[in-house]
Amino acid sequence: MPVDIDQMTHDELVALNHRIVERLKFLDSMQAHKDMMAFNIGARVSFDSGRDGRLLGTLLKFNRKTVTVVTDNGQKWNISPHLLSSVKDAKPTQSFVYANEKQLE
Repeated sequence: MPVDIDQMTHDELVALNHRIVERLKFLDSMQAHKDMMAFNIGARVSFDSGRDGRLLGTLLKFNRKTVTVVTDNGQKWNISPHLLSSVKDAKPTQSFVYANEKQLE
């Protein structure tokens, strides 16, 4: 369904732009949610940090568009879920187990 934008007024184009931006945000949000559902809290994951290379960590929390990962050296990272890879046959780190036990107290 083609839209003839050449015949639209400035106000109509602005309104169309707002609708397009909102639709793109919605689609991005749905994709992030879908990517998050591939993981569980406590899952061992890895990701490329850029300057520090590939890091291993434990998924701590789901955010709206990202997930929080605590690396094995104790750093917290907010990562887009599509950048994560599952780590097979890995046990949670001691720091993650301790953090969960602390929350239960």
